[in-house]
Amino acid sequence: MTTTEALHAWIHGWAVSRGAADPVPAPWGFTVDVGLPGHVLRHVLSAADETAARKITESTTAPGVWLKAPVPPEMLEPWLAPGWSLAGGPGFLMAAPPTAAKAGAPPAPADGYRLDTWTRAGVARALVRTEDGAFAARGQAAITGPAFVVDQVETSPAHQRRGLGRLVMRTLADLAAGQGATAGVLVATPEGRALYETMGWRVLAPLTGAVRS
Repeated sequence: MTTTEALHAWIHGWAVSRGAADPVPAPWGFTVDVGLPGHVLRHVLSAADETAARKITESTTAPGVWLKAPVPPEMLEPWLAPGWSLAGGPGFLMAAPPTAAKAGAPPAPADGYRLDTWTRAGVARALVRTEDGAFAARGQAAITGPAFVVDQVETSPAHQRRGLGRLVMRTLADLAAGQGATAGVLVATPEGRALYETMGWRVLAPLTGAVRS
C-alpha cells in the first residue's frame, strides 16, 4: 500500500469511525465535515503540498478548522498562516496486513479481564474490562471494503503494561480480516508506534495536524 493509498483509506475510515460526513475530494486531498465544537471541519493533504497548505490556512478565519498533512511538524509549521498552530502532537501513518496486525495466536484476555466485541454500522469495537466491570482498554476499527482503519485505541493508566493494547489491536485485526479486509491503516502517537511496530505495522509517513484557533 502506497502512502497516498493509505491516506485515502485512512480519511474515509476515520470519517466512518467518527460519524463524520463523507470526505469530499479536492485537487490536493480531501475535506471532511466533522461538526463538533473545536473540530468543525478537517482538511487532509494527500502529499507535501506547501502551496495548498498556505492557501487553506490563509483563507480560513473560522476557529475549529483542522489541517492534516503527511509531513513532519518542522516542515508544516512555517506553512501555517497567523492564527494557526500545530496540534495533537507528532503522528505516524502506519499500515499492515491483517496477518501481521494479528501477530500470533487468537486473542484472549489475561486473567482478571474480560473482552467484549461488537460491530455496528461498519465499525468493529473491542472493550476490555476488569471482572468487576471497570474500564481497562478499548479500540475501534472502521471496515471500509478492503481496508480497516484502527481508531481511538486507549488503555487506562491503571491497566497499562499488561498486554491489553496488544489484545485490542489483535482483536480488531481479527474482526476486520473476518469481514474481508486485506490491509490495515492507522495514525499512531510516538508511544503507539513503538507497540504497533512490534506487531508488524510499518510507518509510511509522518502525519502532522494543525488547527485554527
